[in-house]
Amino acid sequence: MKKVLFYLCYAVIWFFSLLPFSVLYILSDCGFFLLYYIVRYRRGVVRKNLTNSFPEKSMREIVKIEKQFYHSFCDVFIEAFKLLHISDEEIGKRMKVVNLELAHKIMENDQNLFLVLGHYGNWEWNSSLARLIDKKYVVAQIYHPLRDPHWDKFFDDLRSRFGAINIPMKKTFREIISYKRQGKIMAIGFISDQSPKKEGLDYWTTFLNQDTAFLTGAERIAKQTNSALVYSDVRRVKRGYYESTLVLITDRPNEMPDYAITEMYARMMENTIQRDPSYWLWTHKRWKHKHEVNSPQ
Repeated sequence: MKKVLFYLCYAVIWFFSLLPFSVLYILSDCGFFLLYYIVRYRRGVVRKNLTNSFPEKSMREIVKIEKQFYHSFCDVFIEAFKLLHISDEEIGKRMKVVNLELAHKIMENDQNLFLVLGHYGNWEWNSSLARLIDKKYVVAQIYHPLRDPHWDKFFDDLRSRFGAINIPMKKTFREIISYKRQGKIMAIGFISDQSPKKEGLDYWTTFLNQDTAFLTGAERIAKQTNSALVYSDVRRVKRGYYESTLVLITDRPNEMPDYAITEMYARMMENTIQRDPSYWLWTHKRWKHKHEVNSPQ
């Protein structure tokens, strides 16, 4: 039954992904009305996240951001599936990369590049960076495999459409070492703004006015492999158009104190969100873990 349901859903997605953006955005607007007013999908989570993150804003301002977010959320959903058929030329117009020469300079110096970013703008389109990187380099992205093998393969194919490969999070270090032994230089995307699991609550900082735990895997592996870290500062230019500016965090990770790189990423991510909060993934239960500070003995 799951297999049948998957193929039915795939057929619908395949058909709609053939439609022009003008029609897809009409469907997205309908989806916003359904999601926000009828289904009320995670409205409580979004409202709580926004009010805690921006205590200085009025409820009127919070609701405005909230509605803009749900519009963007529906857009990202349909834009992601558009990857099935979007042309190289079209994605090139809609997902610009600024300061790409930084990435090439790092890799030309035989150093791996870790591109750290967040769930901001259209994070699924970041996989199109592979089309701009010299084919002698390996372009990859870290991901969480899905439990359903059919949907896992679907998203694997979708995200590798422009040549990027997908590496399961648990195999990240092993794969990097494997490619290194082959003499391959890599550019790897890490989405590092999600909440860690309980066993990964290594580093806490103030983020959007709240105690927040951060994933430290990108920093840790960068130090183990002497990889450069670059932040992707994403802007939504207009509907369906995004721009990613590459900003160097460090190309000497082992000279940085522990957690300094993670802290720099947190501050950069925070600045991106504060510039325009509407385009971050507010439905995520980012602050489900609470910081428990042990009292002195």
